[in-house]
Amino acid sequence: MSRKEILQHVDHTLLAPTATWEELQILCDEAIKYETASVCVPPNRVKQVKDYLCGRMAVCTVVGFPNGYHTTAVKAMETEEVLDRGADEVDMVINLGWVKEKRFHDVQTEIHTLKDICDDKILKVIVETCFLTEEEKIKMCEVVTEAGADFIKTSTGFGSGGATFEDVALFAAHVGENVRIKAAGGIGSFEDAKHFLELGASRLGTSRLIKIMELGQ
Repeated sequence: MSRKEILQHVDHTLLAPTATWEELQILCDEAIKYETASVCVPPNRVKQVKDYLCGRMAVCTVVGFPNGYHTTAVKAMETEEVLDRGADEVDMVINLGWVKEKRFHDVQTEIHTLKDICDDKILKVIVETCFLTEEEKIKMCEVVTEAGADFIKTSTGFGSGGATFEDVALFAAHVGENVRIKAAGGIGSFEDAKHFLELGASRLGTSRLIKIMELGQ
């Protein structure tokens, strides 16, 4: 698999709270240059980025980010707003407290609510694997599948750990056939990116791979 092919699976991401419009323009220009799957930007920048891209690139954003403990009503309202502003893909964070309390029905209902709002737009569900046991990760594969989401995603990149090979392999073994996998957080080399794809991921959340390309490494 070539570097170009790997980059086609990348959501080129900048979610730092200090991100400036100049930095986001650079992100967009890089994504177009290297033909990534999308750019992933903060919710308040979606319309600005959508207008700048003029349809040349899918726009992804986040909801309930990064901790996931917003109410379902707030997440629903946020989802509606970012879609109205032009988002093509939404990455939502689950309520991890509910997982720890085994309130899986509530987690599933929330995901389903947001997928209904997204309709034919892509919904990715961030389960923040660094905080989950193996049993909880497997259960979340089931919940995400039953809720009808498009992707299960490993991490926000703001937790105590990012994507691991073991978690992606675990997801691949337990998600339903209609659910794809996004590995995100800490992906720092093309070798690692390739291995994540080989294990079953179809999207990668990272900005480091393009930095490598820009540095000519």
